[in-house]
Amino acid sequence: MGDEVSQRNAYGRHVYVDYVNFFPNADETASWVLEILRSSVKECGVKEVHSHSEIFDGNKSPPGFASIVLIDESHVTAHCYSDKGWLALDAFTCGEHDPNHLVNIIHEKLVEKCNDLKLMKREVVDRFVNESL
Repeated sequence: MGDEVSQRNAYGRHVYVDYVNFFPNADETASWVLEILRSSVKECGVKEVHSHSEIFDGNKSPPGFASIVLIDESHVTAHCYSDKGWLALDAFTCGEHDPNHLVNIIHEKLVEKCNDLKLMKREVVDRFVNESL
């Protein structure tokens, strides 16, 4: 099955990124991260469709937040466990735009206010794998 998949084409790519030591020097962290996602999407020339952050206070869910920017090519998200300092990002695009470029821009903006941020993992996965491209 592995050889069969490797001979196919992909229309999109999905980048997954995991960080530790996410304790930024920023007020209202969820809003700040959402603005980073939105400004990075705009900087890449990708069309934003909708954006939203949801803050979790630790009562029914662990403390942290989830932020999403829906784009016409898919999405960009950030999920945080604030008490642990964990941050997970993912960017999924199809067509012309490269999610790696988008993640690079987001990364640069994050490290400006989070000096000890440590990248633990970055993975790129082909998506919409098909035989017709």
